[in-house]
Parts: sequence; C-alpha cells; structure tokens
Amino acid sequence: MPSPIGSAPTSLTLVLPAYNEAKRIGPALDDLMAYLRTRPADLPVTEVLVVDDGSSDDTAALVAARPEVVDGQLRVMTVPHAGKGAAVKAGMLAATGDLVVFADADMAPPPAELVKLVAALGSADVALGSRIQPDGTDMRASQPRYRRFLGGVFHTLASVWVVGNVKDTQAGFKGFTREAAHDLFARQQVTSIVFDVELVHLARRRGYRIAIVPIRWEDVRGSRMRPGPRLALRVAWDLFRIPLLHRDVRRRP
Repeated sequence: MPSPIGSAPTSLTLVLPAYNEAKRIGPALDDLMAYLRTRPADLPVTEVLVVDDGSSDDTAALVAARPEVVDGQLRVMTVPHAGKGAAVKAGMLAATGDLVVFADADMAPPPAELVKLVAALGSADVALGSRIQPDGTDMRASQPRYRRFLGGVFHTLASVWVVGNVKDTQAGFKGFTREAAHDLFARQQVTSIVFDVELVHLARRRGYRIAIVPIRWEDVRGSRMRPGPRLALRVAWDLFRIPLLHRDVRRRP
C-alpha cells in the first residue's frame, strides 16, 4: 500500500517549460506573480522555476531580468533544446518544494487553479488537471476543429494501449508530491509531447494515488506545434513504445 501523505506542505515549486516564448512569457508571468503576491492561505509558499528549453529568442533573458528573480521567488534554468518533455523533466528533478506542479508557459489554466491541485494532493500523490468538467463539458471546445479531431484520435490510441480510462492526459497542469515527482521523472524516457502519457502510465504502474482534478482552461493561441506526418509518426511511435520501455517497472512496496 502507498504510504500516507505526510504533514501539511509548506512549499510549492511551479515549473514552467518555455521554448521561444518571448512574446507570451511576460504577460503570463505578470498574471501569475500578481496572483502569488496575494495568494490564499491554503496555497503554500511558491517558487516559480522557468526552464528555458534552449530558446533562440530572448525568453531566458526576459525572465532573468524580472524583479522576482532578485526576491528569490522566480528562477530560470536553461537546458539544451531537447523538447518539452526533457525541459519538464529537468525542472521537476531540480524542484525543491514539498509539492511540485508543472504548467504550460502560457498559463492557460488561470493561476487560481493551483489551489485545486494543492487540495487534491492532500490525499493523493499525483493530481492530473482535466479540461473535462463534472457535467461532461469539455473546455477544449474552444480549440480549432483540427486540434479537437487530432486530440480525439490521440486519446483513443492512448486509452486503449497506455493509460486506460484517464480521459485527458494532455492538459499541461499536473501536480505531484516531491517524492512522487522525483521517482516518476527519474524514470521518464520520452521527450516528445507524449511525455504526459508516459507519466500517467508510470504513476499507475507504481501504484501512486491519482486524483483527476477538473480545471478551468482557455485556449491560448500561439502554440508552435505544427501537425504533420512527421509529428504523427513520432507520436505513434512513442505511444507504442511506452509500455515496452517500462515493462519491468514494479509497484512500490
């Protein structure tokens, strides 16, 4: 059986992977930092860690120049460009908070949604933000039609082969206890956009308590993901190999 959750967390690390986000990172951090300055009592003290995925623009410099860096509330680390999954992994393994959350740099879920993940981690090891609401409403309805179609195909393949009944694996908003984060991300091998599916698969294999947390979410335009044959093949290959990569992973004692 999983060990019980320990004492109330006092710190939270929020990891934001960023690649060529010079246009969007500033406004996203403005909103986030404004919220954290007036954070509710049930949100632990929060450090924001921006992981620059080897950007070719001024993303890292813009973050490093912010006053919150001097205050110690914000830090930036740069890693060689290897994809979103690699950037998230680097940040999650470098995180020191009692709880660790990663979110997309555009902060499509409003910062106030952090409280929901924190609350879920009071009785779970892993909290998965879901854009599907309790009444069945899907926040992804605001996405372009082609994105919704591709997402449907992806989910069908992922649910059959890898993640079972988890209906939204790709929301960029997931929380972990530090112990679970360091265990799962140390095992992560996929660096493409499919890394979320790998994490869900690993969490199930390891026997972690998983909470599905409905979140508010708005589609923020500006994504650099460009669907095409090459991406489709990479996604299909990664989905196929995830169970094979971790066939020897065992449940925690």
